[in-house]
Amino acid sequence: MIDAKILLPGMFLIALLGASPLRADPIDTTRHPQPDKIQTVHEAEHDVDQAWEVYHRAALGGTVASPALQADIEQHLHEARTLVTQAQEAAERGDERQVQSFVSQVKIHTTKAIEGSKEQKK
Repeated sequence: MIDAKILLPGMFLIALLGASPLRADPIDTTRHPQPDKIQTVHEAEHDVDQAWEVYHRAALGGTVASPALQADIEQHLHEARTLVTQAQEAAERGDERQVQSFVSQVKIHTTKAIEGSKEQKK
């Protein structure tokens, strides 16, 4: 059994960190050897941020249709974050084809997450 002295502060910390949105900061593409690829990835990061915001509003408002849908939305959002990281790595390598592939997959996951977040309880 976990001691209450550890459990409650731990739960508070998790709630605090889980509720803080991660945001894509502005970038300076002028010093990057391939600014168009970096800009494309940065826009995908903003798409993911927007999808997380829509999801958080729905979750906090209690309007997510079901726990199963909530888990599905979270899976899409986490997958989108992973794909953004992979797109960043591809951009650093100069692999435009992979950047476009990862970014298009990000768009699919963020679209599904936003649509799921807007689905109302019945």
